[in-house]
Amino acid sequence: MGQQKDSTDLMNTLEKETGTTVNYTTATFKTTRLVNGHTVENVGKGVLDVKISHRFGTLNKGGYELFGLDNATMRMGLDYGITPNLMVGIGRSTFEKTYDAFFKIKILRQSSGKRNMPVTLSYIPTVALKTLRWADPSRKNYYSSRLFYTHQLLIARKFSAGTSLQLMPTFIHRNLAALKADPNDILAIGIGGRQKLTKRLSLNAEYYYQLPGHKIDSSTNSLSIGIDIETGGHVFQLHFTNSVGMSERTFISENTGKWEKGDILFGFNISRVFNIGKRR
Repeated sequence: MGQQKDSTDLMNTLEKETGTTVNYTTATFKTTRLVNGHTVENVGKGVLDVKISHRFGTLNKGGYELFGLDNATMRMGLDYGITPNLMVGIGRSTFEKTYDAFFKIKILRQSSGKRNMPVTLSYIPTVALKTLRWADPSRKNYYSSRLFYTHQLLIARKFSAGTSLQLMPTFIHRNLAALKADPNDILAIGIGGRQKLTKRLSLNAEYYYQLPGHKIDSSTNSLSIGIDIETGGHVFQLHFTNSVGMSERTFISENTGKWEKGDILFGFNISRVFNIGKRR
């Protein structure tokens, strides 16, 4: 019996050393959103994630507008996990009365051991519908002019228990541009990260750089910095950003805020999850 136990222990040790098991990386980020943009995280199968996002007015409004607190833009969204690697989501923003829908599929997952994969890779296509009244209702307007499309790849790596980075190459197509000189297709590359500070607190940041020749001349790049606070059944995110909109079209390609001019908005995201799938 003693020899058999020693042999089993030795086999287990050899399996670990030779990498016969796959060790998947978990919790690269704490939520499915970094600040405005997505992370590689998915909600679990059968899980409904209710998200409420607020952006107040800019700080440079001064005391009369209580430094932006008198104004607010909101997005309410519902995300649902179909499988562990596939989720869908819908949302509605007060900014430009925009509806959006997306799905997120995890293509690769960071792992070590038998299968060594250095990054997690996700793909997200999004469609957005702008429902503001037509600026000129007397002209012939097309429903398709209200539609906008976004395609993103998310490439993330968790370097340690407290440090994660993510790249977000992005393509945005607008069926209708505001000016003839404005491109219909926008190309951008985003970079974001998370640094754990305490057991329940982390620092997040994201930046989207629009490529020259593939951006609106008057637009500025989006920069957001914030913290995540884990409190029981939900994650509370507080942040500062120069972007008013919360759909990819608005905060990546049509952003006009400048940090150096005080166009800084305080905001928050709050997330609450519910298990509504069938339990076996």
